[in-house]
Amino acid sequence: QVQLVESGGGLVQAGGSLRLSCAASGRTFSRLAMGWFRQAPGKERELVAAISWNAISWNVYATTYADSVKGRFTISRDNAKNTVFLQMNSLKSEDTAVYYCAADGIYGAVKTVPGYWGQGTQVTDSS
Repeated sequence: QVQLVESGGGLVQAGGSLRLSCAASGRTFSRLAMGWFRQAPGKERELVAAISWNAISWNVYATTYADSVKGRFTISRDNAKNTVFLQMNSLKSEDTAVYYCAADGIYGAVKTVPGYWGQGTQVTDSS
């Protein structure tokens, strides 16, 4: 069983930045693909970003981003800290949502039907 705990959400003005963190426990983190999803009021949950567990080269992982966040958001992982991050820059009002951390042993699965979910953290445009 994998436990995921998100942190870092809050109020932010349009154009601002936030960094979300997700601490994982219960399984070997370096063998988990990780992802971030979000769900806005009245909308379905959608993939924001994902990162593979196996490195392409030293400290370089495969990543996937939703078109709406490309160039603004960056997903990264620190295996020593069992943590995945989502750096969000140039935030827009439409980024307001509950953000969920997700994990799975398979990269393809973490982008579609992850086996594990966190409880979510709220990100809200305060403009």
